[in-house]
Amino acid sequence: MKKDISGRPDIELAIKSFYDKVLADEKIGFIFTDIAKVNWEKHLPIMYDFWENVLFFSGKYNGDPMNVHRHLNNLIELKAEHFRRWNYLFNLTIDELFEGENAERAKQRALSIATVMQVKLSESASKKE
Repeated sequence: MKKDISGRPDIELAIKSFYDKVLADEKIGFIFTDIAKVNWEKHLPIMYDFWENVLFFSGKYNGDPMNVHRHLNNLIELKAEHFRRWNYLFNLTIDELFEGENAERAKQRALSIATVMQVKLSESASKKE
Protein backbone atom coordinates (compact mmCIF):
# COMPACT_ATOMS: atom_id res chain seq x y z
CA MET A 1 0.00 0.00 0.00
CA LYS A 2 1.23 3.48 -0.88
CA LYS A 3 1.16 6.34 1.55
CA ASP A 4 -0.90 9.49 1.18
CA ILE A 5 0.50 12.95 0.45
CA SER A 6 1.22 14.29 3.90
CA GLY A 7 3.41 17.37 3.54
CA ARG A 8 5.90 19.43 1.58
CA PRO A 9 8.41 16.61 0.90
CA ASP A 10 5.65 14.52 -0.71
CA ILE A 11 4.49 17.50 -2.77
CA GLU A 12 8.04 18.14 -3.95
CA LEU A 13 8.42 14.50 -4.98
CA ALA A 14 5.09 14.49 -6.82
CA ILE A 15 5.59 17.79 -8.63
CA LYS A 16 9.20 17.06 -9.61
CA SER A 17 8.18 13.61 -10.90
CA PHE A 18 5.23 15.12 -12.75
CA TYR A 19 7.33 17.73 -14.53
CA ASP A 20 9.91 15.07 -15.43
CA LYS A 21 7.07 13.33 -17.30
CA VAL A 22 5.88 16.62 -18.83
CA LEU A 23 9.34 17.47 -20.15
CA ALA A 24 9.71 14.04 -21.74
CA ASP A 25 6.23 14.18 -23.26
CA GLU A 26 6.05 14.75 -27.01
CA LYS A 27 2.55 16.27 -26.85
CA ILE A 28 3.13 19.04 -24.29
CA GLY A 29 6.81 19.07 -23.36
CA PHE A 30 7.64 21.57 -26.10
CA ILE A 31 5.22 24.11 -24.58
CA PHE A 32 7.34 24.24 -21.45
CA THR A 33 10.76 24.08 -23.11
CA ASP A 34 10.37 25.89 -26.44
CA ILE A 35 7.44 28.27 -25.90
CA ALA A 36 7.40 29.16 -22.20
CA LYS A 37 11.15 28.51 -21.81
CA VAL A 38 10.55 27.63 -18.16
CA ASN A 39 13.33 28.35 -15.69
CA TRP A 40 12.90 25.19 -13.62
CA GLU A 41 15.06 26.39 -10.74
CA LYS A 42 12.61 29.24 -10.27
CA HIS A 43 9.41 27.49 -11.36
CA LEU A 44 9.54 24.32 -9.25
CA PRO A 45 9.59 26.07 -5.84
CA ILE A 46 6.62 28.17 -6.99
CA MET A 47 4.77 25.00 -7.95
CA TYR A 48 5.64 23.39 -4.61
CA ASP A 49 4.18 26.44 -2.84
CA PHE A 50 1.12 26.38 -5.10
CA TRP A 51 0.31 22.71 -4.46
CA GLU A 52 1.11 22.94 -0.76
CA ASN A 53 -1.42 25.76 -0.58
CA VAL A 54 -3.98 23.83 -2.67
CA LEU A 55 -3.77 20.75 -0.45
CA PHE A 56 -2.89 22.13 2.97
CA PHE A 57 -3.87 25.82 2.81
CA SER A 58 -0.32 26.85 3.72
CA GLY A 59 -0.74 30.42 2.46
CA LYS A 60 2.70 30.22 0.84
CA TYR A 61 1.51 30.85 -2.72
CA ASN A 62 0.38 34.28 -3.86
CA GLY A 63 0.81 34.25 -7.63
CA ASP A 64 -1.63 34.67 -10.51
CA PRO A 65 -1.56 31.47 -12.56
CA MET A 66 -4.39 32.63 -14.81
CA ASN A 67 -2.39 35.64 -15.98
CA VAL A 68 0.68 33.52 -16.67
CA HIS A 69 -1.36 31.07 -18.75
CA ARG A 70 -3.17 33.90 -20.58
CA HIS A 71 0.24 35.19 -21.68
CA LEU A 72 1.30 31.68 -22.71
CA ASN A 73 -1.97 31.26 -24.63
CA ASN A 74 -1.06 34.39 -26.61
CA LEU A 75 2.15 32.64 -27.70
CA ILE A 76 0.54 29.31 -28.55
CA GLU A 77 -3.09 28.31 -28.34
CA LEU A 78 -3.50 26.02 -25.34
CA LYS A 79 -6.00 23.47 -26.61
CA ALA A 80 -8.25 20.97 -24.88
CA GLU A 81 -5.87 18.15 -25.79
CA HIS A 82 -3.00 19.97 -24.05
CA PHE A 83 -5.03 20.21 -20.86
CA ARG A 84 -6.15 16.58 -21.14
CA ARG A 85 -2.55 15.45 -21.55
CA TRP A 86 -1.39 17.62 -18.62
CA ASN A 87 -4.14 16.14 -16.47
CA TYR A 88 -3.38 12.58 -17.57
CA LEU A 89 0.30 12.97 -16.66
CA PHE A 90 -0.59 14.58 -13.33
CA ASN A 91 -2.95 11.74 -12.37
CA LEU A 92 -0.48 9.12 -13.57
CA THR A 93 2.22 10.63 -11.36
CA ILE A 94 0.02 10.87 -8.28
CA ASP A 95 -1.25 7.30 -8.75
CA GLU A 96 2.29 5.95 -9.15
CA LEU A 97 3.47 7.56 -5.93
CA PHE A 98 0.54 7.94 -3.54
CA GLU A 99 -2.93 6.87 -2.54
CA GLY A 100 -5.37 8.28 -0.06
CA GLU A 101 -7.57 11.28 0.61
CA ASN A 102 -4.97 13.96 -0.20
CA ALA A 103 -3.85 12.13 -3.35
CA GLU A 104 -7.47 12.04 -4.54
CA ARG A 105 -7.93 15.70 -3.59
CA ALA A 106 -4.82 16.63 -5.59
CA LYS A 107 -6.21 14.88 -8.68
CA GLN A 108 -9.64 16.49 -8.24
CA ARG A 109 -8.13 19.94 -7.77
CA ALA A 110 -5.85 19.47 -10.81
CA LEU A 111 -8.87 18.62 -12.97
CA SER A 112 -10.83 21.55 -11.56
CA ILE A 113 -7.96 24.02 -12.07
CA ALA A 114 -7.30 22.80 -15.63
CA THR A 115 -11.01 22.99 -16.48
CA VAL A 116 -11.46 26.52 -15.14
CA MET A 117 -8.28 27.66 -16.84
CA GLN A 118 -9.36 26.15 -20.16
CA VAL A 119 -12.80 27.81 -19.95
CA LYS A 120 -11.34 31.21 -19.05
CA LEU A 121 -8.75 31.02 -21.84
CA SER A 122 -11.38 30.15 -24.42
CA GLU A 123 -13.58 33.01 -23.13
CA SER A 124 -10.62 35.40 -23.50
CA ALA A 125 -9.97 34.16 -27.02
CA SER A 126 -13.59 34.59 -28.10
CA LYS A 127 -13.66 38.16 -26.74
CA LYS A 128 -10.71 39.01 -29.02
CA GLU A 129 -12.50 37.78 -32.15
